[in-house]
Amino acid sequence: MISFYSQDIEMPKLKRGALREWIKAVTEKHGYKLGDISYIFCSDKRILEVNKQFLQHDYYTDIITFDDTEGKKISGDLFISLDTVKSNSEQLGTEYDTELHRVIIHGILHLCGINDKGPGEREVMEANENEALAMRTGKE
Repeated sequence: MISFYSQDIEMPKLKRGALREWIKAVTEKHGYKLGDISYIFCSDKRILEVNKQFLQHDYYTDIITFDDTEGKKISGDLFISLDTVKSNSEQLGTEYDTELHRVIIHGILHLCGINDKGPGEREVMEANENEALAMRTGKE
């Protein structure tokens, strides 16, 4: 089950049914089943608090993924800073909606075992994000 929440910020407008179908399709493409996923949309202030409290990181980020995956069933809590998504879309010259969906699927890809911190991993993550975004085209 996929749930959507907001903390200290207005909930983004999402086509939840289509979004759930897309996330499920991406998950299955990577050989996983969908468990319980919670998206928590928040501000930069809140994501910084979460980053400091749970990861001991003192910086802003667009997403923090807490992984509760067991075997091939992905589950987790995904905190997304809408402030950072907005500033990233402005800096990259992309549509806000596209950047939001990129971050939404980025967390799912992490739960599917794709990392982005080691050598060459960033490129693999970006390729998977782009492939997932292409799967979304025309569905929303």
